[in-house]
Amino acid sequence: MSAFGRILLCYDATREGRRALRHGASLAEQIKAETHLLAVLNIPPWSQGADVASAVPLAALEQSAREILRDGIEKLAARGVIATPHFAIGDPLDHIPFFARELKADLVVVGHRRTGPVRRWWSGKNDRLLLDRVSCAVLVAMDPEDAEDADAHEQLETVTARA
Repeated sequence: MSAFGRILLCYDATREGRRALRHGASLAEQIKAETHLLAVLNIPPWSQGADVASAVPLAALEQSAREILRDGIEKLAARGVIATPHFAIGDPLDHIPFFARELKADLVVVGHRRTGPVRRWWSGKNDRLLLDRVSCAVLVAMDPEDAEDADAHEQLETVTARA
């Protein structure tokens, strides 16, 4: 029996999300793991309760996110992997650990695009927090070229930040 009997795949239809889906599907297929697919509609806190009406209604965003989830389920099924779909609205850094805990996942699979420290600070992202918030293994799918691009871009950001 495999150490990864239950896998939670996190999918958002980005290039990184598609890569995570492929890697996770391949692993789930090989080890015949129980598979769950999570799509999280990330709505920034500053947009909630804003006085200015959103240009895109929440219902349209939610429908789009549900289509992304359906797309992920179809991609998995095409590979012979049957997954249970899950959908949430809010911060992925809150929902991924919640679902991992509730589902008793042995492995969480996420996609990641490297960014330099300046861009990460500017965007307010701190993806490293995910590792502190789950108690199972995490597979991070990255494009090796992203690492090289991010290193070069980080050097440029540092030079620009000093100027």
